[in-house]
Amino acid sequence: MESELVKRFILLLIIVFIGYVSKPLWEEPVQQAIPSSVKDSIRSAVDFGKEYAADNFTLDNLTQQLDSLFKSPDNLPPGSKGTDIETPKLSAPEDHLFSIHNIELGQSKAKVEQKIGKPKRTSKNEYGVSWAAYHENYHNFIMVAYDKNNMVRGLFTNQDLIASAKGVKLGSSKQSVRDHLGTPESAIRKGLVNYQINSNGEYDVFRLDNSFVTVFYDKHANNTVTAIQIINKDLEQNKDGFYTEPSKSLREGFEYQLFDLTNATRVKHGLSILKWDDHVSETARNHSLDMAENQYFAHTNPQGQSPFDRMKEDNISFITAGENLAYGQFSSIFAHEGLMNSLGHRKNILRENYKYLGVGVAFNNESQPYYTEDFYSNSPSL
Repeated sequence: MESELVKRFILLLIIVFIGYVSKPLWEEPVQQAIPSSVKDSIRSAVDFGKEYAADNFTLDNLTQQLDSLFKSPDNLPPGSKGTDIETPKLSAPEDHLFSIHNIELGQSKAKVEQKIGKPKRTSKNEYGVSWAAYHENYHNFIMVAYDKNNMVRGLFTNQDLIASAKGVKLGSSKQSVRDHLGTPESAIRKGLVNYQINSNGEYDVFRLDNSFVTVFYDKHANNTVTAIQIINKDLEQNKDGFYTEPSKSLREGFEYQLFDLTNATRVKHGLSILKWDDHVSETARNHSLDMAENQYFAHTNPQGQSPFDRMKEDNISFITAGENLAYGQFSSIFAHEGLMNSLGHRKNILRENYKYLGVGVAFNNESQPYYTEDFYSNSPSL
């Protein structure tokens, strides 16, 4: 208790001093995603961020150093390393090349929920069905898509829940994946149109086992497997194009899915879970809508407002804040994995002292989504 009070006092002195000397010290570096050319069917997030003065890092650095002095194994944040949540024992798939959390395509919803319980959230996805998200405080995170008969038609995870008859798992190298699974697809045909896959090396798509298997790689971990999505062939083919007709339910689905994916990634990296904030979500959504309607892609809007200006205008009080943008990815899964492969965005997603996250999505007149993530904290990290 005494050490906690000392820490709080030191942090208070630092904040008062820094606030007196220079207001911009409270403004985190903002990173942005820039899409590749418009003709690409899949656009990736590329780091093109602005770096403010080096002092922007100072407050974070001092806070983190104080955290390391006062933290003990018994005082770790929720979702951090040291959790007693058990990782399931994975078995080789029985009927398919891949299983996730010992679940395979074609299994019934009843069988899934007998194994892992009820979903924490169900939200609309780009395939006209829903992702059901299962997890334990974002540990053992998996998303499952069911058809109208409640049979598994889609699976996703970005945690160590992948089992394969081919030996592919979380952490496998890109080369070993290709050695085991063959040559990735270069295009996906829908009707009379071939949609070119332009992944920039961030993922491979394989047509295997009557399904499309997308294996995502982490560029910052030697191009090793960081996530996998498995979609039944019929479900994929029923989706007419790369983009889905916008709707309120799809917008909300993309927002909640990006939020859940961010927290699942933070837990995977031993960090605390962020809280959903309706207020800043509205700020983020308004910026996505502004970009979509006025055909621009930037942190600073045509009125010259930065993310910090927009938050302040919406009466959001913060000590640290940051914003990630992505555009053109046809789902939150692809947007999130692209952001994680861009160093500036990755730093925002994995920044230890953020506490709140709001996500806002909007679509332009070509059904292309704009994603805005606004992160912030209104108190020191303790």
